[in-house]
Order: sequence, then C-alpha cells, then structure tokens
Amino acid sequence: MQTLDQLLADRPIFSVETGQCVADVVHTMAALNVGAILVLEGGELRGLFSERDLMVRVVLTGRDVASTAIDDVMTRELATATPADTTEGAMSKMERVGCRHLPVVDGSRVVGMVSMRDLMSLHLDEKTSELEHMRSYIQSAC
Repeated sequence: MQTLDQLLADRPIFSVETGQCVADVVHTMAALNVGAILVLEGGELRGLFSERDLMVRVVLTGRDVASTAIDDVMTRELATATPADTTEGAMSKMERVGCRHLPVVDGSRVVGMVSMRDLMSLHLDEKTSELEHMRSYIQSAC
C-alpha cells in the first residue's frame, strides 16, 4: 500500500500567499493548470482556494476579483493528511468529509496536496495491474 510521501516524492508544491488578490491567484492557477491551490502565510497553511470557491464565494456574490483578498474567500476549515497516511486512507478521509483536495502536512510544514483525481487514478492503475496479473496467471494455468 502506497503512502502519501511516496506519491508526493517528486511533486512541486503549488501555493500562493495570503494577502494576494483573487485575480492574481486565478492567474497563477491558470498558469499552473490546477483547480485548487494552497494558501500559505510564511510557509504555514492558512487555507485552500479552489475553482468552486471562485464560483460560489466570488462570482455568485458579485465580488471584484481585483480588490478581493484571497483571505476573504478561501476555504479555511481543512481536513489534512500526513505523509505517512496511505493513499487509501486519504481517499476514505476525503469521501468522509466531502472534499476533493487534501493538503498533506508534517507538523506545521506543508509537504504537498493530493486530489481525489490523483488518488482515483492511482487506484485505477493498481486495479488494472492486478487484473492483468490475474489474467496472466489464469492463462498460464490453462
């Protein structure tokens, strides 16, 4: 069973700093081609901003993206995981709390973030590999 530190080993951490305006954060997200980004303050996790936050807390409420601080519209109450957590445990936690992005922290240090898409893709790859091994075994036994 794979742990999150193994999954995140070579991944960069995409983040923005508190105090930035929504427009700048959205430009950063677009440039990085990500749907959610960590919001840090001095290296410590303060929140997460997602496309859903943009739609619900900015667009639907008519806020100005150039003058609205990310601090005012980010998600602050976050479920988190640790590097030692398994990918299956992280997926279960995300399903249980109803989130699609899970910051991974080691104490107060942010080590990355996983998405439900990351975990489902990994799970699908594992199941496909298991199926191929089973087919191979069955064919060799016949």
